[in-house]
Amino acid sequence: MGSRPPGSASAGLSYEGAGGWVAGSDEDPFGESPWGPGGDDGIEVVVEDPAWRAAVPRLEEVVRRAAAAAFEEAEAAGSVVILLTGDHRVRRLNGDHRGKVKPTNVLSFPSPHPGLPGDVALALGVVRREARSAGRSVMAHLSHLVAHGVLHLAGHDHLRAGEARRMERAEARIMRRLALPNPWRGVA
Repeated sequence: MGSRPPGSASAGLSYEGAGGWVAGSDEDPFGESPWGPGGDDGIEVVVEDPAWRAAVPRLEEVVRRAAAAAFEEAEAAGSVVILLTGDHRVRRLNGDHRGKVKPTNVLSFPSPHPGLPGDVALALGVVRREARSAGRSVMAHLSHLVAHGVLHLAGHDHLRAGEARRMERAEARIMRRLALPNPWRGVA
C-alpha cells in the first residue's frame, strides 16, 4: 500500500538511534543493526511502540509466522523489515510517500533492488480500532495485515477487481494456514 521513495537505496526507512525510524533516508538500515541480528528467515521485526507488546502476546512470533506464510503463499523469497509503530509515525510516512496525511493500517515499501529487504510499517491505533470494529482479535488482524503487506512486497496488488480478488484469496489461504479466521468472510 505504498511505494518506495524514488532513488532510495534502502527500504525508505532508516534507524536513527533514539530518534527511531525516519523516512526517505538513503542509508542502508540493514548493515549494523542497533536492535541485534535478524532471524535466519530474513524477517526483521522492529517494535518502535512498546504498546504493541501489551496488545499482542508473543508479538515477534506472530509477525514472523504471518510474514513467512505470506512469502510461502507468494512462492517468493526475500527479506522484510516490519516496523510496528504508532499512528503518528504511519501518518507521517503516508503523507511523505503517498500524499495522504492520515494514518493507515499498513504501508509497504518494496525494494527496487533484488535481494534487499522491503519494509512494512503498521500503526497500532488503526489496527486496534479496525480489529475492534470487525470483532476480531488484534493478533488476528495484525497477522492479516502483515500478510497483506508482504504480499504487496511480493508483487500483489488490489487496484483492479481481478487483482483484488486474487489478493483476497491469497490472504484467506494464508490465514487458514495460520489457523486464523478468514478476514474476508462476511465482507460484501
